[in-house]
Amino acid sequence: MAKPDIRNPIHLIAAGFGSGLAPRAPGTFGTLAALIPWWPLHFLSPWHYWIVIALGFVVGIYICGKTAHDLRTHDHGAIVWDEFIGVWIALAWLPTNGVWIVAGFVLFRLFDIWKPWPIRWCDRNIHGGLGIMLDDVLAGAFALVLLQAARTLF
Repeated sequence: MAKPDIRNPIHLIAAGFGSGLAPRAPGTFGTLAALIPWWPLHFLSPWHYWIVIALGFVVGIYICGKTAHDLRTHDHGAIVWDEFIGVWIALAWLPTNGVWIVAGFVLFRLFDIWKPWPIRWCDRNIHGGLGIMLDDVLAGAFALVLLQAARTLF
């Protein structure tokens, strides 16, 4: 199976700046790489933070869809821009100590891998860039809801 051509800027972004090219667990490596740009993003006001996420989602629909089309596949494992946006959603409004960051990372990855309903339905039935992006956005939203509930309780 072909891999994204990281000399192509669209493929480079879709592949998480190369993190999605990891030989094993590219989604996990992509999610780890997403923590690097997340760190300065978390200093933004909530309004600006969500604008970045919305723009990243819209741009992601195009770049992930274009890369998948170029590679002639539905959702190539190396396409991890969706993990970037998903984990940024999961980490919104959290304290920035290690426990919360690790919890956000783990919960996002669990929901992204497990794909409970409606995440699995979206993954199977919505195609193209929107389908690639939407299941990870939902996984991030599920993680965000649980993390905020835990934060409220603790």
